[in-house]
Amino acid sequence: MMDPEHRYFVLHKPHDMVSQFVSPDAVNLLTQINFSFPDGTHAIGRLDKDSEGLLLLTTDKRVTNLLFNSAKLHKRTYLVQVRHFLAEERLEKIRNGVGISSTGGSTYITRPCEVSYAERPDWLLPGAWEVRSDLPHAWATITLTEGKFRQVRKMFDAVGNRVMRLVRVSIEDLDITALPPGEVKELSASEFFSGLHIDPDGDG
Repeated sequence: MMDPEHRYFVLHKPHDMVSQFVSPDAVNLLTQINFSFPDGTHAIGRLDKDSEGLLLLTTDKRVTNLLFNSAKLHKRTYLVQVRHFLAEERLEKIRNGVGISSTGGSTYITRPCEVSYAERPDWLLPGAWEVRSDLPHAWATITLTEGKFRQVRKMFDAVGNRVMRLVRVSIEDLDITALPPGEVKELSASEFFSGLHIDPDGDG
């Protein structure tokens, strides 16, 4: 059953598109998605221009605070392709926390996380920006409970592997594995909040 007051969406954001409807810069915007979003729709959280995958949108202004500013931590899983061989010791460093650049030139130590080798999934369409299959590269999945600016890229950079392709696959139980790039799925309020493990009447 749809919420009569608010609407909730999952978008598979394409590469080379910002997570905004309006920008003073000459960039690809969410207005180019072939979907009629209602007035007041906004993106929840950041997914930078060079990254792809799950982007949540809603007219419900409570969601950002419930998802990202609550005492409960919510898992976000990413699929990454990196240049060169990815040694197990490097994965272990990422698991335990690495130092990345933060605001004001300080260093932030990331929280422990889950990271492991992965195979390129069948549902992922080819991307011209990824490493060719005949060149040294590796795929991995990483699950975080935090989201600093360009954090996943910085974490792999910290161990010597540049990220070439980054796809946010899921936030908690909501994912884009059956949703092609540029496609939108509208969810009911109950589907949206239960998928994110959020109590809309609580603190997240």
